Amino acid sequence: MTSDPIADMLTRVRNAMAARHPKVDVPASKLKTEIARILKEEGYIANYKVAEEGVKKVIKIYLKYAIDNSPVITAIERVSRPGCRHYVGKTDIPQVQGGLGINILTTPAGVMTGKTARKQGVGGELLCRIW
Repeated sequence: MTSDPIADMLTRVRNAMAARHPKVDVPASKLKTEIARILKEEGYIANYKVAEEGVKKVIKIYLKYAIDNSPVITAIERVSRPGCRHYVGKTDIPQVQGGLGINILTTPAGVMTGKTARKQGVGGELLCRIW
């Protein structure tokens, strides 16, 4: 069992894209499903599906590549870790790569991108950034 399941998910996606796999399986949780939903809405992955394999639930993430077979996701960074949480206020939400990437935050209003959190005027824990 990993001590940081979110970092494990992001690392699995990062490694699968580096190896040009069409999909990757990740153990499911509500937070990971929300992260996958945001990645699909923002166009970083093709699709995702929550499936049951026996007793355990798994998120099947279908990766997205450009026409020249380069990954759509250039980089994924975990910001807040179990040992060092990183919280931002509504006015302190940073931009990623000058607006070319996204932040994913968990807020009292749910899991959302940094852009959405700025519009709604809420801050929270900065989980990761993707570009």
